[in-house]
Amino acid sequence: MQKTEKNNKVFDFTRREFLGSCAACAAGVSTLSTFGSSALGLSLSNISNNEKLKVRLVFAHPDPTKPNWPNIGYDFAGQIRDLTKKFKTQCSDVDFFPITVTSGSEEQGKKILKKDSEVDAYIVYLVGCLWGDMSEIIATSGKPTIYVDNLYAGSGEFLTSFARAKRAGGKVIAVSSSQFSDVVQAVRCVDSLKKLQNSTILVVGGNPDKKIKPVYGTQVRKVDFSEINKAYKKADPNKIEKCADRWIKEAEKVIEPPRSEIEKAAGMYLAMFDIMQKYNARAITVNCLGGIYSGKMVDAYPCMGFMQLNNDGYVGACEADQRSTITMLLMTYLAGQSGFISDPVIDTAKNQIIYAHCVAPTKAYGPDGPSNPYHIRDHSEDRRGASIRSLLPLGVMTTTLLFDHNKKQVIFHQGKSVENVDEDKACRTKLAVEVKGDVYKLLNYWDQWGWHRVTFFGDFKRQVYNVASLLGFEVVEEA
Repeated sequence: MQKTEKNNKVFDFTRREFLGSCAACAAGVSTLSTFGSSALGLSLSNISNNEKLKVRLVFAHPDPTKPNWPNIGYDFAGQIRDLTKKFKTQCSDVDFFPITVTSGSEEQGKKILKKDSEVDAYIVYLVGCLWGDMSEIIATSGKPTIYVDNLYAGSGEFLTSFARAKRAGGKVIAVSSSQFSDVVQAVRCVDSLKKLQNSTILVVGGNPDKKIKPVYGTQVRKVDFSEINKAYKKADPNKIEKCADRWIKEAEKVIEPPRSEIEKAAGMYLAMFDIMQKYNARAITVNCLGGIYSGKMVDAYPCMGFMQLNNDGYVGACEADQRSTITMLLMTYLAGQSGFISDPVIDTAKNQIIYAHCVAPTKAYGPDGPSNPYHIRDHSEDRRGASIRSLLPLGVMTTTLLFDHNKKQVIFHQGKSVENVDEDKACRTKLAVEVKGDVYKLLNYWDQWGWHRVTFFGDFKRQVYNVASLLGFEVVEEA
């Protein structure tokens, strides 16, 4: 049973609710088809990732009339029919182009590549052993390639061919599992990168990082403060009132902010939504404090608007932090949740890291998951505006990371959520996590990586390693 603090009591997610909310993520199933409808009745109607991933599905096996693994007379054709059906039903938003090959020659590999200029990725499913160079030739295409082993049948060639392709620098990942869901999960890793290529991030009051697009394919667009100010002033008063009413009604407590500040936050949410719609963007990050403190942006904090965007399957990120934004966007596609961006506090006495920020989702498991309680607070450092204290799920494995396209690395650690810390100092949402690993080692990387990390609820280690491999990134385990 997953627990989160509710006053001095316990707020329980039942096991059924928890598993239901995580089932799609655990299986690696894309949930984006359900995203895009706000609890407030708003949707980014023109934003889509309708261009399907195109995958050449190569089933490879030897002549069944000759002795080989798994055995002479094995029904390769029957198994391939079953596997093809599984791919098409369990990855229905991917276009597969299956072929069967019984030659493992280098020429066979080149023949496949020659006619595949339109495909995005390859799956080499070793239904049996061919013992040739075909799969390694496919891996030289520069496109993501998934090696899959039919256990006790393709294992010998699978192990040697994948290792060679990996060592040669190919964009390759491997699945050697009795669970087909692990194959689906690997496909989702590739599909997430495809979706990034069709996505746009807006940076309000900051300069777009020009190095993001060459690495991820994601468009990053600058929006001036003047444009969001204009959208804020045009926000519909009726929608502002409806939005504020809903936030207040759903909050467990409203502590400091008067209704007027909550309405200003609602106006900023609608302004962000408006410009996301205009530019066909699924993510937005705002130089919030820089804009407000300089007077260049209207005095309306975006914290609660970020909460709503993240709850609804989009990405709202603080401080014009584009590394965190791309991390959140990638994991939204991969895990179905946008995550909790935060600053760190480390308590070695308790073996804990505390993630602190004035922005957090109240749907930790994504749009279709359960909601957790929250309090509406003022922004902590300046005691102004409206922000949120989210009482996040406890007793849950967390995965915390940041992708860095300049370093070509992912910083990564995990833990178990243990407490929603009630402390007036620092940011409003404070989630304490018991560190998996060495809490003292966790002290060592902040000068190189900065304060921000993004936390997700669940164990996404394998997915993160797979995506890192496809991007050519190194994973740095910091704890």
